[in-house]
Amino acid sequence: ASVTEPLFEDIEAWAKHYVETTDLQVKLAPAPPPKRFRTHFEAVRLTHPGRPRELLRTQGRERMPSPSALGDPLLRARVLHAFFHHELQAAELMCWAILAFSDAEPAFRKGLLGICLDEIRHLNLYRDHLGVLGSSVGSFGVRDWFWKRVPSCSTKVAFVALMGMGFEAANLEHAPHFAARFRAAGDEAGAQMQERVALEELSHVSFATRWFKRWTGGCSFEVWASDLRTQLATWVLHG
Repeated sequence: ASVTEPLFEDIEAWAKHYVETTDLQVKLAPAPPPKRFRTHFEAVRLTHPGRPRELLRTQGRERMPSPSALGDPLLRARVLHAFFHHELQAAELMCWAILAFSDAEPAFRKGLLGICLDEIRHLNLYRDHLGVLGSSVGSFGVRDWFWKRVPSCSTKVAFVALMGMGFEAANLEHAPHFAARFRAAGDEAGAQMQERVALEELSHVSFATRWFKRWTGGCSFEVWASDLRTQLATWVLHG
């Protein structure tokens, strides 16, 4: 953790700092979260994250390289840099939800923290493999695509529908495709890393689905689609 990182009285203060910090080292390795949540507090809805100077925002949308192009380590690094940033946004948005849904069940909020820590571990896996490929965090531009959409969720039901059952579930479909492409390019370590991340994120999708069922009484496609509360078409939320 950064030597300048403050001490935190509770998990909410830790979560707010994680979202807002512009220190890359804190994003990569924050101090361990405190042991306790606040019992009562007013919901906080952060609108954007702090972005380290190493991460330059780009406005344009870059197409993923074709499978045949991934023999180039630089292009594989570009793919993994995008995945790194997806994991970073996911970690931040779990913290966002801890702050935004102050009335949520303690078990739900505890689960969000656990997922946040998983995402931080995953983004470090990507960061390490970027180094193997001769690149580093900041070698490519980033887009806060998740941040432009998830804060529109006004309820905890909408949040799990979009973030867990939408974006994270889509990654379960994307990961095998990219793992296969990396393997075909001779990057077995990169392929196995993506398979590991996908396997570990099964529990994230399960977490979202379990709470969605508890709050809505079911899990049909129609119920899920009606609770997305987003302008995204449902077909976008799959691999």
